[in-house]
Amino acid sequence: MDMPKLLDGRLKLRHLLLVDALSRQGSVVGAAAALHITQPVATRSLHDIESILGVSLFDRGPRGITPTIFGEAFTTHARAVIAQLTEAGRHVVELADANRGTVIVGTHLAGSNVLLPGAIARLKVHHPLLTVVVREGTPEQLLTDLEAGRIDLIVGRLTSPTDDTAIRRNLYAESVELVTRVDHPLALREDVQLEELRGFPWILPGVETVLRRELEEFFARNGLPLPENRVEATSFLTVRQLLVETDMIAVLPSLIPRDDARLTTLSITLDPIGHSVGITSSATRTSSPSAQALIATLESFAAELMRP
Repeated sequence: MDMPKLLDGRLKLRHLLLVDALSRQGSVVGAAAALHITQPVATRSLHDIESILGVSLFDRGPRGITPTIFGEAFTTHARAVIAQLTEAGRHVVELADANRGTVIVGTHLAGSNVLLPGAIARLKVHHPLLTVVVREGTPEQLLTDLEAGRIDLIVGRLTSPTDDTAIRRNLYAESVELVTRVDHPLALREDVQLEELRGFPWILPGVETVLRRELEEFFARNGLPLPENRVEATSFLTVRQLLVETDMIAVLPSLIPRDDARLTTLSITLDPIGHSVGITSSATRTSSPSAQALIATLESFAAELMRP
């Protein structure tokens, strides 16, 4: 096929935004709603992009759309361009006023309770006018947002090594514990058996997470099915409130109950389940001064957390 002419003026930024939204939403209707445009406009714009490129970017089906190999490749480049433009605008703002930057950080359970709040508190002491925006999500959602430049970095569990798209900095290793409220019926017992725990409601991570797969494997190794009476949640505030008000059992990183007077851990270990906690940043763009300041603070605070 001939080389597409992407610089002749026909390809617009709105086309790139549409491809990103289509990949995230999985439907033309969802993408149109996310971009605040009508469905016919979204459909027409998609046809325009495919005409410019000379290939089909998405397969249409009764349940929505899925990217073709061309769609996956073009979406990656579209997100990179969007991220660079977003970063350019913020860089200009920071150059105009070095003390008033913004850093957007994504997080999930492994970093949201102790590491990130502590680092933000220290950062604000030295940079009081620096704005920190925190967004929670699943690791997969956050990686997509990082790729598209919607967030600057991710704080949480590291599940992959550094690659062409993301740089991963390990800060510390953390175990995973079974956590309950301090006055849970099983909290003071030292001889708790795994079979007994299945009689209580559980809070588990979502099916899309690595930890969930590891828990399924843990139960399978012990000849037990996953608890059927369960809630799936990733928000720490939701998880903690459920724990202190009910007899639920949660699977959480060990730092979460360590300094919480209302939570405790059960005597059963989940070896070999554990994880590395760290920072994930983009490998395709330079971190802003604001993001660099937060990264440095995260590294220093994590070192303090791990001191005996």
